[in-house]
Amino acid sequence: MAALKEPVKMFIVQSLACFDTPQQVADAVMQRYGIEIDRRQCENYDPTKFAGRNLSKKLKDLFKSTRDDFRKNIEDIAIANKAFRLMELQKMYEDSGRNKRAKQNLLKQAFQETDGRVTKQEITGKGGKPIETVTTNVPTESYLAAREQALNDY
Repeated sequence: MAALKEPVKMFIVQSLACFDTPQQVADAVMQRYGIEIDRRQCENYDPTKFAGRNLSKKLKDLFKSTRDDFRKNIEDIAIANKAFRLMELQKMYEDSGRNKRAKQNLLKQAFQETDGRVTKQEITGKGGKPIETVTTNVPTESYLAAREQALNDY
């Protein structure tokens, strides 16, 4: 195992906190720092794994804060945005040319993306208030029969 300097350790911890796999992190360390490490060595920097149980408090705190920030900032990920996904589907639809099957699949996916609804409609009363309901007494059969009899007797 290679001895790692503090910036490399922090990079590994932050990458793992962002849900990168140990192999992805090992590849990224090789690309960024030119240090070849094994994926098992990366697992030592993940406090959620058994191998990372002895990680220093400083790196555990870094992992926790990075993971919390990653989970909170979902809007920074373009594909998590519905408008972005629909825009990409629109581009794919336009690029599919005369391929009817691809167009059909893209239309289906766009329909599902909009929760299966073409439009959302909310019906409200005057001024956006709830619709008023009025309860009235409806004449019963016996009342109607008695009224009819009274009219005939008249």
